[in-house]
Amino acid sequence: MSITIENILLIGSLLLFISILAGKTSYRFGVPTLVLFLTVGILSGSEGIGGIYFNDPQLAQFIGIVALNFILFSGGLDTSWKTIKPVMWQGISLSILGVLFTAVSVGTFVWFITDFTIYEGLLLGAIVSSTDAAAVFSILRSKNLALKSNLRPTLELESGSNDPMAYFLTIAFLGLVVNQDQSIYSIIPLFFQQILIGAALGFIFGKLSRIVINKIKLDFEGLYPVLAIALMFIVFSATDVLGGNGFLAVYLSGVYLGNHNIIHKKTIMRMFDGLAWLMQIVLFLTLGLLVYPSHIVPVIGVGIFISVFLIFVARPLGVFLSLIFFKMKMRRRWYISWVGLRGAVPIVFATYPLLAGIEKADMIFNIVFFVSLTSVLIQGTTLSVVARWLHVALPMKAKQKSPVDAFMADDAKSFLREINIPEHNHSVGKRIVDLKFPKKAIIAMISRDDQFITPNGNTVIEANDMLVVLTEDQETMVGVYDCLNIQAEVQENLD
Repeated sequence: MSITIENILLIGSLLLFISILAGKTSYRFGVPTLVLFLTVGILSGSEGIGGIYFNDPQLAQFIGIVALNFILFSGGLDTSWKTIKPVMWQGISLSILGVLFTAVSVGTFVWFITDFTIYEGLLLGAIVSSTDAAAVFSILRSKNLALKSNLRPTLELESGSNDPMAYFLTIAFLGLVVNQDQSIYSIIPLFFQQILIGAALGFIFGKLSRIVINKIKLDFEGLYPVLAIALMFIVFSATDVLGGNGFLAVYLSGVYLGNHNIIHKKTIMRMFDGLAWLMQIVLFLTLGLLVYPSHIVPVIGVGIFISVFLIFVARPLGVFLSLIFFKMKMRRRWYISWVGLRGAVPIVFATYPLLAGIEKADMIFNIVFFVSLTSVLIQGTTLSVVARWLHVALPMKAKQKSPVDAFMADDAKSFLREINIPEHNHSVGKRIVDLKFPKKAIIAMISRDDQFITPNGNTVIEANDMLVVLTEDQETMVGVYDCLNIQAEVQENLD
């Protein structure tokens, strides 16, 4: 079947619907959603029952880049600085040194067992060096698995931030394959350029994006997520033009926005969460359509060797070397090693050799696809088992309560206060987003002129407003009074 204007919406919507149902089924059986989405794409392809002909690596790469922007930005928005701060350096070391050691070890192994040149081997190693967060946490959620200590934020930070390093290594080694006379040392200045410019512009654009979102006044709440999408693509493209790593900049700008007050923040985050899921499904379906199963069969033998080496040697080596200077129990290091799932990102990066037209591009793509699939099947289906075997999983009774359960519990420490705003208070005439309210406090309602208003970040405080404020604890409520500069009423209202 050929894709035409007449049937593309029907085909696309049916594939999307089937993928969502397949993803729902995967939660029950513990199969990563990635596998189901890819399977739907493969079955719908030219060698499957769907018969859809798709052989456009350039379009697949474009879809991949767009999808990765949404996935990384959404991941950044969901990243809590308070949570990752204790493990920041471990996560950075894993996302930079861990990826580098994994790429080099896999590349050397491929060079040793195949007829690949050392640069071709390193290119393949770079492509498969990053992990996939979506596959990891879909399994953790489906199994209701909680992890001890700071394992989860460490894995979240690594998964969200290691794609930029893998992208840099892929581009760098691809350049060495194309330009054989180029020295390997030439990639060192490129590395610092990509990382430093990408990191700097990520925070700069994040700050500018916050100013733009908070200062611009849009008539409709639904336009704010659209504005955020526009800003996201500006961050990526502008950083890329200036010589930095666009993926790193997008992720860091998302982290910055997610940890600061912005107008309609909840709306923006919910929208990006849904779009991230949509982009994952579209990306996996596209890559599944791009693959020809008959082309995978000839590389199964070498693919098995590379997969085994990656899972049991290269990944643990990368983790242990990158964490050698940090204090961490051995069983936690082993679990981080096991949670090294390869997913859609390596397959997207494998399209770069195809477009560059290098000699072994097809073989690299097929090997990468096989390695990613086996990694998810082997590691993804055993995450909970290995966590319990290594004693890094919390027992059922120790798992955290849901927010609803915590709120309804007898010992819940929820504070609700009505705070009157005097006429000459400094907050009068200011928007809620500009008040620097404590993050654990919310203004649930405002009573004004015998009417109740449901506020948002753009709501302007007026004199004699009665704010209905909800906080998690007494300390946060004290912070609310300090923020509003109503010191005299603090003790009276909290006693």
